[in-house]
Amino acid sequence: MTNMQTKIQIKALMLSLLLSFVIGLPLLAEESIAPATATTAASTSLLEMQDKIAQKKKEIENLKKQSDIYEQNIKIKQQEAVNLKNQVDILDNRIAKLRVDIKKTETEIDETILEVEDTEENISLESTRIAKQKEILGELMRRMYRDDSKNRLEILVLNNSFSDFFNQFNYLETASEDLQGSLSRIQKLKLQLESQKRDLSNKRKSLEDFKIALESKKDNLAEQMSVKSNLLAQTKNSEQKFRSLLTQLKQEQQQVDFDIIGLEKTVREKLELSKIGSLESGFAWPVDPGRGITAYFHDKDYPFNYIFLHPAIDIRTPQGTPVRAAGSGYVARAKNNGYGYNYIMLVHDKGFSTVYGHVSRILVKENTYVKQGDIIALSGGLPGTLGAGRLTTGAHLHFEVRLNSAPVDPLKYLP
Repeated sequence: MTNMQTKIQIKALMLSLLLSFVIGLPLLAEESIAPATATTAASTSLLEMQDKIAQKKKEIENLKKQSDIYEQNIKIKQQEAVNLKNQVDILDNRIAKLRVDIKKTETEIDETILEVEDTEENISLESTRIAKQKEILGELMRRMYRDDSKNRLEILVLNNSFSDFFNQFNYLETASEDLQGSLSRIQKLKLQLESQKRDLSNKRKSLEDFKIALESKKDNLAEQMSVKSNLLAQTKNSEQKFRSLLTQLKQEQQQVDFDIIGLEKTVREKLELSKIGSLESGFAWPVDPGRGITAYFHDKDYPFNYIFLHPAIDIRTPQGTPVRAAGSGYVARAKNNGYGYNYIMLVHDKGFSTVYGHVSRILVKENTYVKQGDIIALSGGLPGTLGAGRLTTGAHLHFEVRLNSAPVDPLKYLP
């Protein structure tokens, strides 16, 4: 090969490298000209996605305003005198609010699905961009290495003038600096990509949470409708019968409370404490709380709050679910009232006792000892079934924790 041919090849290589570098700069910063159409289409799709998400956000905001109106109506009605019409109005507002809340949660699910798709699309675009930039960067590095591997004396000899040598040397220095800048941009894109992946994971978790919340709200709606139906059935839409029902329910509740307090004191005095078992490990859930709590301790939204303060938590659970002892203890009461209110009371050490209400079937006998986790009953609560009583809102377990006979918030003592 002649010296002239070598010069021509080197100049051709430098021209190729220069063209690659000049064209490569925008590639490293954005995208190549070739996939511009695909990039534009993807950008358009993302913009449409963002518009849909914005519409869902606006819809959610409007639904929240409607829900707040119903909530305010409920608060106003709760401050009014107790009568049948007032209680029906409260239930109607709760039912309407739950329907709006269900629609809001469904919209939040739709919005989150769109956000997941939007994030997935962004991740795909970023991954493609990084892959292309890596490919271009690799080619640039290979060419720079081949050219830079020639020593400066060789480059000087092969060039026609010192000016040509200086230009090539300066180019290599500049290309090296831009190479470092390109590497930094890729690293930044990778960090953004990891952030988007974490965001995607969080959105998917939110989606599952919204779905669980939706099912809970649907159950709450069914229960509130059942409460209203039960109330109207027992009162025959008569204010006089409503007043009579209130009197009976208050008396029944007071009698249950009196029996529990009196019996606990009597039983505890003669108990063999050594047989009760220790509460060192604390209480356990009597049923799985996964389906939610329908009423909390002293819950102001409890449907029968106008009769008494709710002394328990109501744990939603299917009819006939096994109920387990929350702690080792003594069966002080296993009260079977037929279609009335059935309950079990266990006495524990350290002044604690627990009550399990609306049970449909009792599986333990009084004056016996049970261990934590033993099955003591089957749950109930469906209106018109054994053990449900008249103060029922649907299938659930009424669970009380008492300390020195006084009701306390069970959630403070459960894991």
